[in-house]
Amino acid sequence: MIDPELTWQQAADALASEDFDSAYAILEGAEREAARPQRARILLYLASVDSLYGDDGVTDAQTALRDARTADSGIRHDPLYMALMAEIDGRVRGPDAAPLPDAALSGPPLARYHALAALALTHQPERALDVEVSAAELPAHLRWRLRSWQADCEEQLGRAEQAAHLYAEAAHAATGMNRAIMFQDAAALHLQAGQHEQAGTLLGRARLEYRGAEGEALHLAGWHHLDAQVKLARGDLQAALTGISEASRLERANGDPSYGVELVWGQTLTQSNRHEEALAHFTEALRLASAEDRPYALHELGVTYLDLDRPLEAMEALQQVLAHDEYPYAPEVLADLAECEYRLGRLAEAEANAQQAYAQGATVPASIVLGNIAMDYYHLPDALEHYERVVREAAPGSRDWTLGHQMAADVMAQQGFPDPAAAYAHAQQALEHLDPSDEWHTTLREHAQKAEERLQDQQGRGRTLN
Repeated sequence: MIDPELTWQQAADALASEDFDSAYAILEGAEREAARPQRARILLYLASVDSLYGDDGVTDAQTALRDARTADSGIRHDPLYMALMAEIDGRVRGPDAAPLPDAALSGPPLARYHALAALALTHQPERALDVEVSAAELPAHLRWRLRSWQADCEEQLGRAEQAAHLYAEAAHAATGMNRAIMFQDAAALHLQAGQHEQAGTLLGRARLEYRGAEGEALHLAGWHHLDAQVKLARGDLQAALTGISEASRLERANGDPSYGVELVWGQTLTQSNRHEEALAHFTEALRLASAEDRPYALHELGVTYLDLDRPLEAMEALQQVLAHDEYPYAPEVLADLAECEYRLGRLAEAEANAQQAYAQGATVPASIVLGNIAMDYYHLPDALEHYERVVREAAPGSRDWTLGHQMAADVMAQQGFPDPAAAYAHAQQALEHLDPSDEWHTTLREHAQKAEERLQDQQGRGRTLN
């Protein structure tokens, strides 16, 4: 007589090394020979294995669960059956799925694992994390998957650090390509947190798991996508371009181009001052974007149009962004709209938008526009205040930070160098980060030279500088 539990143990041993073919052969062979009650139980185990394929396994899992009901109608009351039904329903209907029966949470470890997955899929992360199931209770092939589901729940709750740790735990419990994927998921969270070195280390570990096997291409595209972002953050633009173009090649060779790759490609080209090329990639990103991603692509488009000095087209894209109430960078969009208005000569509208952006926290871009407007009105003390705020608040070495120093030096020059030491310092900081071909380079050198002469004159008169 077929023993379902022994059969499951044999299948789980095969799954420990991700040998799905052997696991299916064991389960399907036993299912054909088993009596009806035992057959129903084995079909539940088949549905459990089908569920590991995610959305691609839904149809087979549904078939297995239906056949289990046919073999034994009483199986409907089994906690594992209820948990599997809830997980499959969660995959199909998300938050609209039927509630998870409480009995599914009081069954054996395998049932509780699938119950946790169901809760994660239906956007109930806190309930999922409260499910009492430990990795030690589960077969080896589910231990890393448990950590992955828990990491997903932490992500849903906005706890990126905890999620990254859980993905790293999952990676250490997984093997081969699954290990690479978990390292990449952890690396993505470190990237979002600006922890580029940690992300790079994890990506290095992930890369060791690639063996050129069939089916790796899209995961490798994901690796290149993440690695390009690390290179971009480090300022290695050529390496970033090489990586992101390879990500795109792999995706398109497999018929699966993505929004994310096109967006990063555009961002890398923007950093390389290749704005016309960047525009094409942001346009493609917008075409591929989901409803949730559209405002991000539109914002990038708007900024790129500004970089190309096409303010009307920029305004059209940016105004569409503001229609998305949940977009987290709305203050920055208002500042960009203020820049559009400024370039079109609409100073009153530009100032109103900039003040609103400043009040909402977009300090640096709003201050740049307010400084420019003050300059146009020849309100030099106000302009200097705005530009010095940019210098204080912007990331050192960034384009905005350099612009703040540049404009502060220019204002002080127009004021006649009342504080030559400060003017000299602003000019020198800007010069260190400007390309010698930039039209401002000569002007700033002249400002620095005049400020230095003024300093020498003051020192010659015996003035002590602090």
